Amino acid sequence: MRKSDITGQPVLKEVFQRDFYIGAALSVEQIYGRESGAMDLVARHFNSITPENIMKWEEIHPEPDRYNFEASDQYVAFGEKHNMHIVGHTLVWFSQTPDWVFQDELGNPLNREALLERMQEHIFTVMGRYKGRIKGWDVVNEAIAKNGSMRQCKWLEIIGDEYVQKAFEYAREADPDAELYYNEFDFEFENKTDGVIRLIENLRNNGIQVDGVGIQGH
Repeated sequence: MRKSDITGQPVLKEVFQRDFYIGAALSVEQIYGRESGAMDLVARHFNSITPENIMKWEEIHPEPDRYNFEASDQYVAFGEKHNMHIVGHTLVWFSQTPDWVFQDELGNPLNREALLERMQEHIFTVMGRYKGRIKGWDVVNEAIAKNGSMRQCKWLEIIGDEYVQKAFEYAREADPDAELYYNEFDFEFENKTDGVIRLIENLRNNGIQVDGVGIQGH
């Protein structure tokens, strides 16, 4: 028998429990409990959660030797309390990544190997903290431009096209049991969709397991 909420309406996660997760993206205000009504709604109707910003590099790793896990710890604890499928978002992205990530102590651009080491350390540290607790990760976010080519960014400039593959390799090593996703938007544009398909096919041809592709709707 399906559950109903206080209004007598069906509970979404119960209605679709045999089909798919019902997911919600949580803001930092919600994660810190400042919107209790919203969190009650999430707990009642949803069984998968993704953070909006708290796990992006500038928030969770703002300085070379400093990580900030306070908000992400609360986020994961909420998901565990309500037995949810918890998603980590995102490990490697062209945006909301501090400039220091791509520079040495003197402000000079890193070389390829140094940036790969920095990427690996970040992925191992963040995923390692939540190993076995976060079920899936958006490993790389928005690597394809609207025309279907690789998006121009520091990751591409310094490492080359292989940066996406290396991120997935490091993530698989950090937590072999986690689901690993590629996340993107603008799938309504044919060239971009074709570019994402090429990227995923290339990864798979190189032995990289991609467990899902996120299709953003905002």
